[in-house]
Amino acid sequence: MSERRTAPKAAAEPDFLQFNDLACEAVGGKVSHYKQPPQFIASAFTEFGKWMDGWESRRKRIPGHDWCIIQLGVPGLIYGFDVDTSFFTGNHSPYVSIQAGCLDETPPFTLDGDRTGMATSDSQLADVAKLGSEAWPELVCVTQLKPGYSDSCHNYFKVSFNRRVTHLRLNMYPDGGIARLRVYGVGERDWSSVPSHQDVDLVALTNGGVCLGFSDAHFGHPRNMIGLGRAVNMADGWETARRLDRPKQLKVDQRGILQVPGWEWAVFRLGHSGVISSIEVDTKHFKGNFPDSCRIEACSLTSEEEAEGVRGRWNSRKWQVLLPPQKLRPHHTHLYNRGDLTLSSPVTHVRLVISPDGGVSRLRLWGRASPITFAPANQKRAVSKL
Repeated sequence: MSERRTAPKAAAEPDFLQFNDLACEAVGGKVSHYKQPPQFIASAFTEFGKWMDGWESRRKRIPGHDWCIIQLGVPGLIYGFDVDTSFFTGNHSPYVSIQAGCLDETPPFTLDGDRTGMATSDSQLADVAKLGSEAWPELVCVTQLKPGYSDSCHNYFKVSFNRRVTHLRLNMYPDGGIARLRVYGVGERDWSSVPSHQDVDLVALTNGGVCLGFSDAHFGHPRNMIGLGRAVNMADGWETARRLDRPKQLKVDQRGILQVPGWEWAVFRLGHSGVISSIEVDTKHFKGNFPDSCRIEACSLTSEEEAEGVRGRWNSRKWQVLLPPQKLRPHHTHLYNRGDLTLSSPVTHVRLVISPDGGVSRLRLWGRASPITFAPANQKRAVSKL
C-alpha cells in the first residue's frame, strides 16, 4: 500500500461495513457494461500504459464522462458503499456518483474477460440505452474522491434507500481510476415463491442472512460463514485471535470439552423467521486453529429488541439454547439433526458461541420459513422478515 510520510489518524469505520458485500465477485457480482484486496506491481505495464488493479479509463479527450453498469451478485437493500481508490495516487477519479435500478430481468449482455484498452461498441451502447440507467435514482450524488494513499483510499458513503436493488450505475467524472467498489447491504429474497414445506438455509447471505455483531474478528469476519459454497481457504471463514485468559494448564470434562473461562460469539439475523431443523458447522481448512467446542443459541426479537441488542453488545436474557455444547474436530463438516436440537419454535436471530477461540468456515441453518406474531406488549404485528 502506498504510504505518505505523515499519515493522519484514521477515522472510525462506519457501522454498515459489518453487512454483506452484495457486489463481490465471489457471490456473482459482474460488470455488465462498460473483486481480494487490490495490489500494486511497480514493474507491471501493458501496451496501453501502467497496469493498475482496478478500473482505469483513458484520459478523456471527448465530451462526457465515464461510467459502467454493475450487476449485484445478491439483489437486496443497500446501506453503504466503499469506493476504494487504493494505489490510484495520481490518477484516481476526481468525482463519483452512484445510481441504482431494480430490473425484472438480467440484461442480455456482460463484458467478460480482459477489457484493457477497449471501449464500448455502438451496438453495446444501444443495448444499454434501453435500460434508461441515466435516470435511475441517485444513491450517492456527485462527490469528490480522495486519492489512493493508505490513509485516504476508502471513500465511505452511507445511504438510505429502502428499495430492492439489482444493478448499479457507477459514474466517474470525468475519468480516472477506482480500485474497488464494495456494496454493503442485506440480500432480499422473494419468500412468496418458496414452498412452505421446503427446507432452506435461513441464514445464508443469498437468503437475507446478515451478521449483526461479534466479539472478535481478528483474522476473518463472521459474515464469511454465510457465504456461498464451501470455503476456499481460512481467509474465507471466521477466525478469532487466541484468547489470553486461557489457563496455563488445560483441563477437560467427561465429554472431552475444554474447561476454559472465555468464549467468542457472533450474532446473525435470519433472512426469514423460521423453525431450524438441522445445522451444519464446518471447520474446513482450520486444522490447528479450530474451536474446541461450540454451542448455538436462538431467540425471537422485534426490530426494537434487535436495536437494543446491537447497543448492548447482545447481552440479552432472551437467548435460548438451540444446540447444546458440541466437541468439534479439525477440517470437518459437523452435521446436527432435529434430535440434537432443543428448540422447535420459530426464531429470528441466532448466536454462534465458540470456545475458547479459533475458526469456523461455514454455518448453515436449515429449516422452514415461518412467520411470528409478537404479543401486543412488544409489537403489534406479525414478523416474517425483519
